[in-house]
Amino acid sequence: MNISAAAMEAGLPVKTVRYYSEIGLVEAPSRTASGYRSYDPASVRKLVFIRRAREFGFSIDDCRELLGLYQDQNRSSADVKALASNRLEQIRAKQRELQSLHDTLSDLVECCNGDERPDCPIIDFLR
Repeated sequence: MNISAAAMEAGLPVKTVRYYSEIGLVEAPSRTASGYRSYDPASVRKLVFIRRAREFGFSIDDCRELLGLYQDQNRSSADVKALASNRLEQIRAKQRELQSLHDTLSDLVECCNGDERPDCPIIDFLR
């Protein structure tokens, strides 16, 4: 199938599919006699795999490693779990950071009178 059909089936923009091919995340597809990229079902499955991994926030390097594990029938699930556990801890750290931002901003909004006076604890905090 051509790149637009493969991209549509994988749920990715064509530009992203090209990028993944350029950086070697997926193998460069074969080309038809007229020079068009031709993707097989296995390539589309890899693109879907990458899209799903990226939705979880895995980096390109993590995706490269996950793809290697995906293709390795002798893989250890411990290796996969270690990657996923690392990503989960990154997500938890981000949640803590966002919660702290939320709490601070919420307090500042609560302290601000929001009236016609120039006094504003939000501005004071940002100085």
